[in-house]
Amino acid sequence: MTVTPIQKLLETARAEITTLSIEDAMREVDSGSALLVDIRDIRELQREGRINNAFHAPRGMLEFWVAPDSPYHKAELSDGRRLILFCASAWRSALSTKTLQDMGLDNVAELEGGFKAWVAAGNAVVKPD
Repeated sequence: MTVTPIQKLLETARAEITTLSIEDAMREVDSGSALLVDIRDIRELQREGRINNAFHAPRGMLEFWVAPDSPYHKAELSDGRRLILFCASAWRSALSTKTLQDMGLDNVAELEGGFKAWVAAGNAVVKPD
């Protein structure tokens, strides 16, 4: 059995998705045309904090929460705004963005560098309690 190397999967996904800089993503969010979607595990949010007003959709539930025919569907993820996914380092978000595109969503992107890049750029983080 041959397993595709993760870097190859990421390269393939990134060739087919839109990656937005923090500045471009925030411009879209501030205009009301996009929603930041945090796909990190709840333990990551509890440990590291979160971006204010980002919608938390754990990676394991993302497809179910996005699909309108799913009993787990979340209306916030289908209100017409672009979904800008992020995780810690933009690996899970790249693959997740590609998966959502494969499901038929065309208004989806990932945040360049993920949460770590957000923090490194000095942007505000809501600290855990």
